[in-house]
Amino acid sequence: QVQLVESGGGSVQAGDSLRLSCAVSGRSFNAYAWFRQREFVATTSWGGASTDYADSVKGRFTISRDNASNTVYLQMNSLKPEDTGVYYCAASQRMGPFARVDVYGSWGQGTQVTVSS
Repeated sequence: QVQLVESGGGSVQAGDSLRLSCAVSGRSFNAYAWFRQREFVATTSWGGASTDYADSVKGRFTISRDNASNTVYLQMNSLKPEDTGVYYCAASQRMGPFARVDVYGSWGQGTQVTVSS
């Protein structure tokens, strides 16, 4: 059974950092991504060699993947109030990375991030 379980969300002040984790079980995928609601945030290929980011988070967020533990991370620095939302981890069997929401068939339950000014 495939499961994606996010953790690491919380309430922080503007300028703070958070690291989101997505534990993947059941199988490996070829592309992973983070979305805020259905808005693209970041994506990586299976090995992490290729990544892409939304313009609004470039230079502040970093997506990475630990193959040994099958975990995908989103390091979020210099957080802004507009980063507030529910962050979802997504995985695709297609060779990625992809910024399109429709190619991702497996999703986690989401984790809330709230950034106060």
